[in-house]
Amino acid sequence: MNIEQTLVEKLRRLSPEKQREVLDFVDFLHKKSDKKAPLSSPKGLWANLGIDISEADIAEARREMWGNFPDEDISWDQ
Repeated sequence: MNIEQTLVEKLRRLSPEKQREVLDFVDFLHKKSDKKAPLSSPKGLWANLGIDISEADIAEARREMWGNFPDEDISWDQ
């Protein structure tokens, strides 16, 4: 007897409530196996897009973004 036959045989002996639990668990396993592994870095987000961003590009973007930000201490007690 193979796994599928054994499973069906045991499943038939369960109450309808327990059969529903088994079905829910099988659905959970399917969803769990369909999920892709999380990307380990933002670079992975554009890996298939042919985009090449260097450290220098990132540093320039930071300078542009923060270049006009005030350097003096800001008093929050006003």
